[in-house]
Amino acid sequence: SQNVRVLINGKPSGAMASNMADALKAIPADQIKNVEVITSPSAKYDAEGTSGIINIITKKNNLAGVSGSVNGGVGTRQNSGNVNLNAKTGRLAVTANGGGFYSWPQTSTISFKRSSNDGTQVISQIGQSKTDRLAANGSIGADYDFNSFNSISTNVRLNGFNTGADGSNSNQNLLNGSAVNFTRLSDNSMHMNGVDWSSDFLHKFKKKDQQISIAYQLTNGKQRNSYITDISNTVLDEYGNNDADNTENTVQIDYTHPFKKVTLETGIKGILRDVVSDNRTRNFNSLTSIYSPISSRTYVYDYNQDVYSAYATFGFTLAKKFGIRAGARYEGTEINGDARSAGAAASPFSSSYNNLVPSFVVSRTFKNFSTVKLSYNQRLQRPSLFYLNPFLNSADVYNQSQGNPTLRPELSHNIEFNYSMFVKTSVLNTSVYYRRTNDIIESFVMPVSITDPSSGNMATGSRTTFRNVGSNNSVGFNFFGQINPVKPLTLRGNFNMFTYDINANNGLTVTNTNTQLIYNAFLSGSYAFPKGLTFETFLITNSPRRTSQGKNPSFNMWNLGLKKEVMKKKGSIGLTIIDPFNESKNFRSSIVGADFTQSSNFSVPFRSFGTSFSYRFGKLSMQAPRKKRGVTNDDLKQGEQ
Repeated sequence: SQNVRVLINGKPSGAMASNMADALKAIPADQIKNVEVITSPSAKYDAEGTSGIINIITKKNNLAGVSGSVNGGVGTRQNSGNVNLNAKTGRLAVTANGGGFYSWPQTSTISFKRSSNDGTQVISQIGQSKTDRLAANGSIGADYDFNSFNSISTNVRLNGFNTGADGSNSNQNLLNGSAVNFTRLSDNSMHMNGVDWSSDFLHKFKKKDQQISIAYQLTNGKQRNSYITDISNTVLDEYGNNDADNTENTVQIDYTHPFKKVTLETGIKGILRDVVSDNRTRNFNSLTSIYSPISSRTYVYDYNQDVYSAYATFGFTLAKKFGIRAGARYEGTEINGDARSAGAAASPFSSSYNNLVPSFVVSRTFKNFSTVKLSYNQRLQRPSLFYLNPFLNSADVYNQSQGNPTLRPELSHNIEFNYSMFVKTSVLNTSVYYRRTNDIIESFVMPVSITDPSSGNMATGSRTTFRNVGSNNSVGFNFFGQINPVKPLTLRGNFNMFTYDINANNGLTVTNTNTQLIYNAFLSGSYAFPKGLTFETFLITNSPRRTSQGKNPSFNMWNLGLKKEVMKKKGSIGLTIIDPFNESKNFRSSIVGADFTQSSNFSVPFRSFGTSFSYRFGKLSMQAPRKKRGVTNDDLKQGEQ
């Protein structure tokens, strides 16, 4: 599912909201301890994430001494490097990490066609785009135990992404029976950098499992989008620039109190979000070399979103086999948006809404670690800066894009019945679920009147924005299994299938009203040979994603990897092959509007070969255990993992 909340060590990150794909790439795999997948979050968690939560837990070394690792990879598509350091002595532990990736410039081909239903206008484009990407990520953190009951931790994470795309596009259009041909050159770039600083204080009481925590987090992200368009046979070109600054301040207090048979969890939280979007759009006259601002598209837009919440959950066990957890979360949201400039294209608005979000989970355990679980919860998905930014990108005047600051949040009702079983090394997890999502947010293409840059005649272009298109009823089935037919061989597979059935909001015309079936699947296998040699392969396939106007591209990928341990298991070298039989990957989409039909294809170089190397250094020793009440450190077990 696309509507997932991603956390790092239980905390949100500004990088994940702005550019999740690049942010995930920048996290080194060897620093991930485990990944928690929470499909039925309790009221303790924020209501955001209509489909659930993914929490990425990074490693924290509790052994004394200094250790670290160096990792690097070089490939035909992408290169990466990373350095990790860990130090612990007494009550103080410090960790640091830094690295990034760079993708070689790659040239993609693009085709686009848009036809009006009456045949009077046909927009046809074909072109190329050369793209390069660079990302960097670093963090430093410290944990200190004052005594057996009080501890503090702080962490600073920095991230940055740069993406550039230079393209050439040939247009062969038909406008009211007249052929119009021209070439468009474009230069697009996106730069983003951010910082996340968090600090947590934990106090444990003498009573087991009773504790209170106070946390503060500051997140700031700056994003710059810019484009330059040069169209043949014209003297008037366009330059657009957007600087967006997103600042979040979060304060949270959580308290856990165990009673005789019931555990109470309660807390309060406040999130203050402030977004400033500085939009500057100009026309450039190549004869006079003068930039002329477009007044309606040159303005500063302020967007404020404040969220206040409180929750309480109760968990208890009946007859040692039934587990019940029930709770509710209240969230109040206040939103204000306004442009500082008179006559700006973005209109001021304000809104507020309150949500009471319940959750309920009941589980029954059986022999062989098998469990049956029934859950219900409501989830809330607020639009991020990516969806809200009112900046109008018209690098291609026929294919414009713009965010929508007036979007309402999605609210979903989720019911899931789950069965899981663990027998030795075999795992089975299967579930059926129902999800109703109100005010679902989707990209939406609508016609817009433009002036053809070559002929000067009026024409109709497309503008992609985001809308609350309606409510979606979805019924799904999910299966995951893992087996070891023989000891060195591990096989894993996952299959997920669900329906898409949109009911449009009043006043909105959608063309895809039939019930659609969507699926995705994953299959992997690994084999451990003697002397530290491991082979692994996996296959991913996703069906096209349906929308209210058509479908977005499907996706599949095949990966093969080989790794050999060296230097007394302190190092390893690896080889990776991705899609050896497909040089390029085609991403096709089709959209049908009330009075037009639109199709496009984006062909990206994909086949790649790469090598990697990793080395662990440092000497660790076990510290003498300190007597603590309410704290358990399984140092040796974690070290073995």
